[in-house]
Amino acid sequence: MQKYEIYINPKMLNQLNKDIWLDEPVPAVLKIGPDQYSISLAYRGNVIRKKKKKSYHIIFQKPHTVNEAHEIHLNAEYNDRSLSRNKLSLDFFDRIGVISPHSKHILLYINGFCKGIYLELESFDQYLLQKRNLPLGPIIYATNYYANFSLLTPEKELKTSLSEGYTIKYGKQDDLPVLENLIAMINTLNDKEFEKKIPNLLNVDQYLTWLTGVVCTQNFDGFIHNYALYLNGETGAYEITPWDYDGTWGRDLYGRQLNYDYIPITGYNTLTARLLHFSHFRKKYREILSTTLENDFTVEVQSSIIEDLFQSLKCYSHLDPFINKKVESFDREHAYMIDFIQKRNDYLKQQLSRLQ
Repeated sequence: MQKYEIYINPKMLNQLNKDIWLDEPVPAVLKIGPDQYSISLAYRGNVIRKKKKKSYHIIFQKPHTVNEAHEIHLNAEYNDRSLSRNKLSLDFFDRIGVISPHSKHILLYINGFCKGIYLELESFDQYLLQKRNLPLGPIIYATNYYANFSLLTPEKELKTSLSEGYTIKYGKQDDLPVLENLIAMINTLNDKEFEKKIPNLLNVDQYLTWLTGVVCTQNFDGFIHNYALYLNGETGAYEITPWDYDGTWGRDLYGRQLNYDYIPITGYNTLTARLLHFSHFRKKYREILSTTLENDFTVEVQSSIIEDLFQSLKCYSHLDPFINKKVESFDREHAYMIDFIQKRNDYLKQQLSRLQ
C-alpha cells in the first residue's frame, strides 16, 4: 500500500480545525515516495466532518497536475468497518460499463503521525474526461437530496429553483438552465412527447445501466444524491456517474444493516419512474439487469474480488488508529456481504416480472 505524507504548518492545521465546515483550503506539502508536491488542503464531506477521522480534498498547485489529475479526494471511510464498500461499488459500476471514478487505498501520514488507511478517489472533472479520452462537456454534481429530477422537494414542497441540489463542477453558469430545461421536460411533457424527446437529451441505455448499478448495490441515496451529470460534448445527451457509495452492499451510510429488499427493483426518482412507464424502456432495463445478475452481481464473481481487497487491507489495518484492529472483523464483513449479494440477487431475479 502506497504511503502518502502530508506536511502542514500547525497554524494552518489549526485554521482547518477552527471551523470544520469551511471549504477554504490551506497550503501544505504532499510527499509520495521520492516525489514532493505543493498542494491546497481542505476537509470534505458532510457527516464525516464530525468524526475524529476526517476526509480530505487535495488540489495540486505545483505542479498543476499529478498523474493527469488536478484534484484528488482522500476518503476516511470511517463508518465502513471494511473500508471497502465505496471502492467495491465504484469498481462494480466500472465493470458494467458506467463512467466511474477510479480509486485505491493508501496509508496517510500527517506531520509524521499515521492517520490510517484512506481511499484515494479521482475527481470527476474535465481532467478525468481527458484521461479517458471522452469529449469535454459540462459536469454538474448532485450535492444534496433536492437533486431528485422533480419539481418538488423530497418534503413535497415546490422548489424555488429547478437547479436546487446541483453544483457546477466543470462548465459555466449558463449550463444550469440546460439542466433546468431537462427537469422541466421530465415533469411537464405528456407521455408521447416525453418518449419522443428524452433520447435526444439523455443517454437512456447508459442511464438504465447506472440504474442497474444503484439497484444491485442498494444505495438508498443514489437516486436523489451521490451522482454527477455529464453532458457529452459530442452527443449532446446527459450521462450519469456514481459518487460516494459507502452506503451499499447491505449497509447504510452509517454502517447499519439494511434488508436485502430495502430498495425496489424500480428505484424511486421521478426520471426513473417516467422512463419505466414505457414498455420498451422497461424491456431494455430488464435486459441490462438480467445480464448483470447473471454475469457480474454474483457470489461467484464478487467473492474473490472482495477477498482479494480484504486481504490487502488486513496487512495494514493494525496501523489505522481509528478502526477495530482485529482482522477477524474483515472476515465477518466478507461473510455479511456475500450473504447480501446472494439474497439481493435472488430477490431481484424474482422481481424481474415487474418489468414486463
